[in-house]
Amino acid sequence: MIADLTTSGSGAGLLAAGAVVGGGLALLGYALTPHEPRAADSRSLSDRTVRRLKGFGTRLPIAVLAGLFTLLITAWPVAAVAAVTMILAWPALMGGARQERRQADRLEALALWTESLRDTIAGAVGLEQAIIATSRAAPAPIAEDIVALADRLRVRVPLPTALHRLADDLNDASADLVVAALLLNSRLRGPGLRQVLTSLADSVRAEVEMRGRVTAGRAATRRSVQIVVAVTLLFVLGLRTFNPGYVEPYQHPAGQVVLALVVAFFAAGFFWLKQLAAYDLPERFMHSSNAVEGAPR
Repeated sequence: MIADLTTSGSGAGLLAAGAVVGGGLALLGYALTPHEPRAADSRSLSDRTVRRLKGFGTRLPIAVLAGLFTLLITAWPVAAVAAVTMILAWPALMGGARQERRQADRLEALALWTESLRDTIAGAVGLEQAIIATSRAAPAPIAEDIVALADRLRVRVPLPTALHRLADDLNDASADLVVAALLLNSRLRGPGLRQVLTSLADSVRAEVEMRGRVTAGRAATRRSVQIVVAVTLLFVLGLRTFNPGYVEPYQHPAGQVVLALVVAFFAAGFFWLKQLAAYDLPERFMHSSNAVEGAPR
């Protein structure tokens, strides 16, 4: 049936239809993906393009080589473009494990620092002095942020302002809870901070454990999807290499349009799996833009 649709006029029309369908799917995927508002970028278009290309790192030359290899083996432009796109978008579609581990390490470090701060305050030390003292042995994942907080306090930045900046540096809803407790204590100077920090440290550890279970479950799903992708690609390349007659209709423009639709369905499936496996983190409630009232002048 595909071979019967290979006239020049119908081929051009199908190519245009395929391009419209592919563009529509891309726009639909972009519209369904949440995006953070970005500040206006004053850099030129060429500078932004170079920066984005550098952001791909070694994936860019690997993607180009994979696209050329695919084009050489299959002579299918759509397959070559799909290979390049898949390698460039691989971390966004199938990655995320490293980022999840990094977030878990930072939460664990936050719990350790919270306990260290609690124990230091137990020695009848003021909050500012306790923060500076614990910054010398802060856990590695958040050491830079805690040291920056201590440096701000040393140069007489008001404690509420410094704590708001720490919340932005840590950029986590669980960290906001700890910072909020410190912020309230810095204003009210009341007792009970040790008990609050103990409860918060336990809460952070419970969240780390919960995220670990979720990550373990997602790792199995991620591995299964990677196996499906690898088997599909090897099967297609095997057919093209050892049984070219079976996939001969894809040599024509109409066949390329059909192949583009098939690739689009695969891409939509991968995007859907990524959305299903996404872990929705709670939104932060502390931002540096919030007014810091009551700070000492």
